[in-house]
Amino acid sequence: MAGALAVAALILSFAPRNTIGPPWVFALLGALALVWVLWQPSNAVRDDVLPALAVVLAALGLALVDRLSPELAARQQAWLLVSLLLAIGLGPVFTGFRRFAAYKYLWVIASLVLFALLLFFGEQVNGARLWIKLGPIEYEPIELIKLFIVLFLAAYLAETADVIGNARPWSLRANLKYLGPLFIGWGVSIAILVLQRDLGMATLLLATFATILYVATRRGDIVLFGALLFVAGAFWAVHHYPYVHTRIAVWRNPFSDPLGAGYQSSQAYYSLAAGGLFGSGYRLGHPGMIPDVATDYVYAAFAEEFGVLGALILLVIFLNLVRRIFATGLQQPDLYTKLLATGLAATLGFQVVIIVSGVIGLLPLTGITLPFMSYGGSSLVANFLLVALVWAMSARPRLPA
Repeated sequence: MAGALAVAALILSFAPRNTIGPPWVFALLGALALVWVLWQPSNAVRDDVLPALAVVLAALGLALVDRLSPELAARQQAWLLVSLLLAIGLGPVFTGFRRFAAYKYLWVIASLVLFALLLFFGEQVNGARLWIKLGPIEYEPIELIKLFIVLFLAAYLAETADVIGNARPWSLRANLKYLGPLFIGWGVSIAILVLQRDLGMATLLLATFATILYVATRRGDIVLFGALLFVAGAFWAVHHYPYVHTRIAVWRNPFSDPLGAGYQSSQAYYSLAAGGLFGSGYRLGHPGMIPDVATDYVYAAFAEEFGVLGALILLVIFLNLVRRIFATGLQQPDLYTKLLATGLAATLGFQVVIIVSGVIGLLPLTGITLPFMSYGGSSLVANFLLVALVWAMSARPRLPA
């Protein structure tokens, strides 16, 4: 962690002056990061690279957001402080993570409550109902819902994986008996698509759901059936929600309306092209030409100023983080931990794939944030909690010297 803090300090030293800080705030953040890592059971060894990678990515994201929008950077700095405090405070709770399996249906109830709050009190932004506002604080409940769904699926499949895996595809009674609760996960993704009009987060939840289900049961037929139903729901949404239809149209041809609906995407492509192989250099590009660049197009801004090589290095860092989360599950003996690690790794990995693919034009752009990098307090908190949970899961007994 000391090395990660040194790298983070180096990154932030290049940030514009008098926008984030003051220095004592950076010292406080560094101290909290050290407390987070040092405050762990003395009889166990954990993968300390996990929190180190999270800290480096968060510092890189803060410096980039500060370069794009100093006002948002000040808020991001506050959310980073909250994230570290929550990671420290919930550390003892995460140490007993296996107890979470006993409350599998509680995670579903919590998700439904958050959905209800979003339905009645949520605010609509750019055509999607995503936010709940409490005074000066805005929070996106779906960031917690995605973690709750993983906790439910891992616990349920740890108990029923063998039965579901051995059930014959044509045995309707056996499949309905054990798959009914599982398709709550699929139902949640469809609910997000219908109620929130958020194609990106619905895709993320479905991909995570399919990954956990296949790893646990090896039932490709169920995964295919769920994917076909989701495609049908997405097709319906495209033809009934103007917001979703516009996103698809812009993805297909952003230059058909370069000064209107396609302006954001076309400017992002110009930004990517301007970066070239080595980039223009930090604070030397013009990513500010992209509307909402600090939230939707951070990857394009990074690629413009650090080039294709920098953008690939960033993806390698994310890949290493996801790989370590998968490895955490493989090192544990129980199925619940394996499935939980698989779900969390899939959540983080697919989130990166969906937003990066949207920025470079492989998929329609969605409102998903780039983990740790984009501006967004709810996303930052949820991803730090994800890493904190996996870090606790990586514990193994300390061998005698």
